[in-house]
Amino acid sequence: MKLFRSALMASVLALPLVPSAALAMTPDSVLVVAQNIDDIVAIDPAQAYEFSSGELVTNLYDRLVQYDAEDTTVLAAGLASKWQVDDENRSITFTMQDGATFHSGNPVRPEDVLFSFRRVVALQHNPSFILTQLGWTPENIEEMVTVEGNQVTIRYEGDFSTAFVLNVLASRPASIVDEVAATENEVDGDFGNAWLNRNSAGSGPFRLAAYEPARLVRLEAFPDYFKGGPAIEGIIIQHVAEAATQQLLLETGDVDMARNLTPDQMASIASDTIKVENYPQATVHFLSFNQKVEALTSEAFWEAARYLVDYQGMVDSFLAGQMEVHQAFWPKGFPGALNDTPFTYDPDRAMEILEEAGVELPITVSLDVINSAPFTDIAQSLQATFGEAGINFEILPGTGAQVITKYRERSHEAMLLYWGPDFMDPHSNAKAFAYNSDNSDDNYTATTTWRNAWAVPDEMNRKTMAALAESDPAAREVLYLELQEEVQANSPIVIMFQAERQVAMADTVEGYVNGATSDFVYYRLVTKN
Repeated sequence: MKLFRSALMASVLALPLVPSAALAMTPDSVLVVAQNIDDIVAIDPAQAYEFSSGELVTNLYDRLVQYDAEDTTVLAAGLASKWQVDDENRSITFTMQDGATFHSGNPVRPEDVLFSFRRVVALQHNPSFILTQLGWTPENIEEMVTVEGNQVTIRYEGDFSTAFVLNVLASRPASIVDEVAATENEVDGDFGNAWLNRNSAGSGPFRLAAYEPARLVRLEAFPDYFKGGPAIEGIIIQHVAEAATQQLLLETGDVDMARNLTPDQMASIASDTIKVENYPQATVHFLSFNQKVEALTSEAFWEAARYLVDYQGMVDSFLAGQMEVHQAFWPKGFPGALNDTPFTYDPDRAMEILEEAGVELPITVSLDVINSAPFTDIAQSLQATFGEAGINFEILPGTGAQVITKYRERSHEAMLLYWGPDFMDPHSNAKAFAYNSDNSDDNYTATTTWRNAWAVPDEMNRKTMAALAESDPAAREVLYLELQEEVQANSPIVIMFQAERQVAMADTVEGYVNGATSDFVYYRLVTKN
């Protein structure tokens, strides 16, 4: 503990303009965070694909358009001050902000946009698919992204709505990188990739002052940020793997925030100077039934299943602080989410539905589940409540890899899993829960519909693609709400919960923003009073 505290305070005192501080007191101008950050593989926005790295990219870089700290549900101007849409020619022309600069002092130019997109497509790291779905390739990128004066024109292939394209351009790999800085540090044609996995070249509200993998991240405020410099001078994120150690550091005042405490630890905090904030997350948790199993194909069975989940009972007990009841595929907190929760635990209603439909009972169904909390706890609750209606779950625990492999093979019967969007556009989840135009075994598709062998009705398939192409935002939202209602009411996928995140922090901390995904964690508005 003494060694850790010494290292932490040494990191704090390394910040410029930070007054000396006694132990058990963090400086007024620096936010000190205890967090498990050993998931980080890369911090280059062209490669970063982990939760913690997403948080760093968001605070270090900007995009042409982005969801900002002031309101994470509104797509706002970023490095582009305005844009003009040409649906007929499938293009959007962006006018760049005047006066925006990178941390290096270099001006942000349209050429930096082209460079940033070209390097993502050329490097072909994990998140590149988000941009390449626009029809971009290494061969055509300079035709699809063109520069003229203070404008950059983005072209795309496919029947996409403007809203979809803008959401793609607001995603993590669409972050704009300083071409001059990256090129100066290029090695063997890597577009500066190796250097950018230890440094940053962005225009965001913070610049990277130090990064030691699985040890420390230190951010310094960028006072010349085009939207106004951060309210705080610096952020230190100290890697602390053990939740118990995080709690101790918070309670002794050595850190201002603990990001990975368990619900039990949250409940045990007795200090009047510590508060716990709850933030809905984008991940939805569901129970699904493989349509290759004849006994699970009845629509009456699907409907009854919705009344056999003790949603509130689980949330009020072992899922407290981890989940909230949510019954639609698009997460709460995202534009266009359906927040209605029409189903409650009602075994009498479920048995009535099964009896009226002539479903033969009892039946035994194997239920695959990841062998860790809270998944095993949820499975045991489902086993008890479904058993009341004569549906007997045989729980098959396995590692995450084992469970997901069975899911991809369509060799399961029932499956307890979760899903999160790759970027903030409803199509990211609608394609997963409401679309499957080819249900054949040899047409592997990474969706919940195909993996459960559900041949989605043609009308729903058509509506999903119509929503993708719909240019009117209001009409598009209506289509997605209808799709959520249809999947919610009648599908072999029972959506039950949305993940929730709890963060414990000193009561002096204000302005911290933890949106529904790791891309929406913002420190720019943080103050310590």
